[in-house]
Amino acid sequence: MQETQPQKHPPHARLVVPSRSDHLLRNFTEVVGGPLGTRAEPGVVSPGVFSVERVLILMTVLAAFAGLLLKGYCRANGWDTPSQFYSTCYSDLPDLFRSRGLADGVFPVAAGQLEYPALTALIAGITALLVPGSGATDPRILAYFDLNAVLLAGAAMVAVLATARLAGRRPWDAAFVALAPGIILAGTINWDLWSVALLAVGMYFFATGRLVASGLLVGLAVATNLYPLLFLVAVALLAVRTGRYRPLAVTAVAAAAGWLAVNLPLMVANRAGWGHYFGFLADREASYGSLWFAYNLLAERLNRPTLSPESVDVLSSGLFLLGCAAIALVALSAPRRPRLAQLLFLLVAAFILTGKTYSPQYVVWLVPLFALALPRWREFLAWQGIEGLHWAAVWMYLGQVTSAGSTQHNLDMPYYVLAVVVHMLAVAYLMVRVAGDIYDPRRDPVRRQHADDPPGGPFNGASDAFRLGRPRKRAEAGADA
Repeated sequence: MQETQPQKHPPHARLVVPSRSDHLLRNFTEVVGGPLGTRAEPGVVSPGVFSVERVLILMTVLAAFAGLLLKGYCRANGWDTPSQFYSTCYSDLPDLFRSRGLADGVFPVAAGQLEYPALTALIAGITALLVPGSGATDPRILAYFDLNAVLLAGAAMVAVLATARLAGRRPWDAAFVALAPGIILAGTINWDLWSVALLAVGMYFFATGRLVASGLLVGLAVATNLYPLLFLVAVALLAVRTGRYRPLAVTAVAAAAGWLAVNLPLMVANRAGWGHYFGFLADREASYGSLWFAYNLLAERLNRPTLSPESVDVLSSGLFLLGCAAIALVALSAPRRPRLAQLLFLLVAAFILTGKTYSPQYVVWLVPLFALALPRWREFLAWQGIEGLHWAAVWMYLGQVTSAGSTQHNLDMPYYVLAVVVHMLAVAYLMVRVAGDIYDPRRDPVRRQHADDPPGGPFNGASDAFRLGRPRKRAEAGADA
């Protein structure tokens, strides 16, 4: 039975099987006996011990071990420059532990300064207090990294489970997150998986109608990183499209409460330390991975004028706002209301493409959103392969910069810039594919399975109240197909 055909069973009774619904995986399964048989009943017949979620957790554990193995050289020899770049095992965690006073008991925000949001700074400080001993010794640095790596693996498991439940009849789409090469390579560079997990759980609560809990989790996610704030922008666009504003109001108020619960005490205790993060964002110059940094590198090589920090601020903010306006136009003019995950993917992708920096770990922001917005393995593997090349190019280029070595034995600047451009074009291509699915839902893998918007919560199955280019009376009378 083809998954794209009407089902004999109720829609909720069966699970969508990747080997049936994805042509690439169907071909891959030939080496292990072919796709699942037509008489099997996923979601109806009990799988026994090996339920979907348990298999996904096992996948996540194996991926976490693979990520740890990639850090093997640094775990054995220390995180020293430039060897940590040449060995592609760099992580911010050891560097911040020894350079920001964490190893000496300085608690971020409350007593010191750290260029991270409040909750991330608290996580960094609390995990430092859990490391026995004192000083920035090699055993303590290793213990600090390992402790955070274990916690980040736990965050990845939470994100995988939340994604599986958000996907409705497509829980296997969470395998994109569990096995993502981007997360294996970059998951322990920084604390970003905390914000990914908090946002994923917040989205799950929103999908199940628990708006206050959703808002609180989203607020905590924003307290770890700024990008989850775009979830409220996506909700706002759907609120305008459907005329349902209560979900937006309740979620936004709860998110503000969750954010203040973490930030207000720290703001009172040490205003300067708390505000350091925002000053750092405002004063930050164009950095590695960004379009602006790549342009300046080329301009310097060609003896052309470079962009000043002020110009980068204006261009970055302006392009992001233009991107948001274009996404809003898509959301309000498409023939059928977009899915929440599609809008959020577009917003986050626009945010990182136009930002002043595009660190290798930012890929972990997009992976769960990809799984919900564009669950296609062909596009996913191609994108992740390009991200892997960019990840390697970053470290090879930093190895050259920090060692001042000859380009004969390093990655020269033009190749690094090429890697940056290619991986940005890959993300832009995914945005085009998502926008294409929005305008033509027949191409959307989720809506082809007779679903509307499983993560959409209050917007799932909602009719239009407003649509650009459509008479208002007709929009109010029409319902989503």
